[in-house]
Amino acid sequence: MADLTLYTNPMSRGRIARWMVEETGQPYETVIVPFGPAMKSPDYRAVNPMGKVPAVRHREIVVTECAAICAYLADTFPEAKLAPPNTQRGNYYRWLFFAAGPLEAAVSNRSLGFEVPDERRRMIGYGSFEDVMDTLEIAVSTNPFVAGHAFTAADVYVGSHVGWGLQFGSIEKRPAFEAYLARVTDRPAFRRAKEKDDAAMREMETAGQSLP
Repeated sequence: MADLTLYTNPMSRGRIARWMVEETGQPYETVIVPFGPAMKSPDYRAVNPMGKVPAVRHREIVVTECAAICAYLADTFPEAKLAPPNTQRGNYYRWLFFAAGPLEAAVSNRSLGFEVPDERRRMIGYGSFEDVMDTLEIAVSTNPFVAGHAFTAADVYVGSHVGWGLQFGSIEKRPAFEAYLARVTDRPAFRRAKEKDDAAMREMETAGQSLP
């Protein structure tokens, strides 16, 4: 048995974790967790009490939340060179957690039709959707990758947000976003992850299990 197990669903944020696991180059097992009773079952809640995917189990350690999964795997498998040296991690941490906080919150709220009133922007962490988009453009265009000149785990996470946002229209189409997405997805690990998740999605659709 592999030391690493990925709990996922191909129609979820599990695609982020799959890409990250593929970037490590480590052998792993995949457990597809269908939406519905299986994802909320006591057995799966023992892995993630939220009853959500993804999660990874590395030996006896369980990690949930996509940003944490990316950071954990980058640190655990340093030979994959998915994190900068400790003394050069400022932008790496900055943009990894910018995507986990302001970016995801702003995009989710906009998608649900919630707009922050101008007089309440000080109360919310991301301020405004427009500020978040402008800041994201700085993140993806200052250097080839968000942490500098080398691809890192932060690009898996930020790149996934940009990709989904452009696909579903929840992130504005800007040349900087499209150019960044092309750079970060031009990788064998991304293509492997996509092929595996697409195949799993087809199997679930055949079984009538694809919808959340």
